[in-house]
Amino acid sequence: MPRALATLKAKALACIAQREHSRVELRRKLLAHVDKQRRQADDASDIAPHHDLPPEQAVDELLDWLVAKDLLSTPRFVETRIQVRASRFGNLRIRHELAQHGVELDVAAAADLKRSEVARARVVWAKRFGAVAADAAGRAKQMRFLAARGFSTEVVRRVVAGGDDALET
Repeated sequence: MPRALATLKAKALACIAQREHSRVELRRKLLAHVDKQRRQADDASDIAPHHDLPPEQAVDELLDWLVAKDLLSTPRFVETRIQVRASRFGNLRIRHELAQHGVELDVAAAADLKRSEVARARVVWAKRFGAVAADAAGRAKQMRFLAARGFSTEVVRRVVAGGDDALET
């Protein structure tokens, strides 16, 4: 295996060892790594640049190999991303983040998130504010906060209104 390919594989494994990655995200990181190696090789040589580093095709082949070895898994990435984000963010934010990674929620995960959204919003709201706002300006501030966290308008209204209605799912 050529030296450049070995370092690319090592970089991929190092990234995966830290946390789960989507294919899109890991591809972007590996291509940036290749570009950095090429720039360093160009700067180090006084003669015409010689690139024996892998092109995009080699990165895609490496990603295919990682998927085949089950080192890179889209379902595992989605599961861990949901676990990390669900306690702080709403469904809209989670869906948007997954879309940035080129991944969509499956039906079961989407249903689970939808069922728990009011309770999760209530926890986030209670941690930040803890009490129902006394005036319209305070309610608007609380609503903007929850909306920025990606909770739906209906959920935001229920939570900010307070009372027993906000506790129902």
